[in-house]
Parts: sequence; structure tokens; C-alpha cells
Amino acid sequence: MSDDNLARRGGGGLLAIALLLYTFWPENVFASQRQKTRLDFLLERKEQLYENLRDLSFEHRAGKYPEEDFLAQRAQLENEAAQLLAEIEHLQQA
Repeated sequence: MSDDNLARRGGGGLLAIALLLYTFWPENVFASQRQKTRLDFLLERKEQLYENLRDLSFEHRAGKYPEEDFLAQRAQLENEAAQLLAEIEHLQQA
């Protein structure tokens, strides 16, 4: 092997190691994230509930839900949303 070929392989090997380390090096992401508060959790859940209500209405209009199932599911989601909004309001006033 010539010195030039050996240098190329060594450089390529170092580059491969560097790329692997860069790609798979564990970051301490969890330590840099702030802890979610109860309010943060409730606000996320509110968005999920609203999305579920939109999806439910869309699927009902598309004929995927019978009327009685739609009404029962919508009532359940609306009740959960009302409780959630009351707790969010309570936490925001505190």
C-alpha cells in the first residue's frame, strides 16, 4: 500500500467515525426541557378534544357514524371539554 492510499483510508475512517458520533451521540434533551405544568397539560388536552370533535363531525357528515352514536360521542367530548375549560379557567385565575 502506498502512503497516499493509506492516508485516504485513514481520513475516510476518521470521517466515518466523526459522522457516526455526530449522528448517534446522546443529547441531554430531557434536562434542557422545562417541566410541563398542569395548565400546559390541560391546554394540550383542550386542543386534542377540539380536534376530536372536528374529526367526529367530519366523519358523521361522511356517513361513518350513526346519528345516535354521533350524539353520544359528541356529548361525551363536550362534557369533557367543559370540565377541562373550567379547570383551565380556575388555574389561570390563581
